[in-house]
Amino acid sequence: MSLVRRLVLLLLLLPWPAWAADRTHLAIETADGRSLAFSVEVAETPEQQTRGLMNRASLPADAGMLFDFGMDRPVAMWMKNTLIPLDMLFIKVDGTIAGIAERTVPMSLEVIASPGPVRAVLELNGGTSDRLGLKVGDRVVHPVIGHRP
Repeated sequence: MSLVRRLVLLLLLLPWPAWAADRTHLAIETADGRSLAFSVEVAETPEQQTRGLMNRASLPADAGMLFDFGMDRPVAMWMKNTLIPLDMLFIKVDGTIAGIAERTVPMSLEVIASPGPVRAVLELNGGTSDRLGLKVGDRVVHPVIGHRP
């Protein structure tokens, strides 16, 4: 096998995770004083929000996707074509977590509604909220939400 063919084969076999593109840093500040760091993709456009984390076989433990809706509004999510369970954190404009949907069911068409108007939704691996002890009232800090006064 030629060197070029070997290189092409190697490149095809290397995983290129979709989550690696355009990530930003996000922190969750818990009521007990912890600051938990995540690397997130931001879904701002309708196309990005529609696609979300669909068709991804895995997500690193410290990664997620932040859906920024620009202002507080009622939000409805679903798990269509989403292969992995997720936790969905519903976030108010000030960064406060208003609700958490834990371990959502992969591929489900069931609507997962926000508990009221929210600015954003943070999707993390299913079970992350329980594992880290995340609660309603904790605060998300990211350049698009949760700025400190």
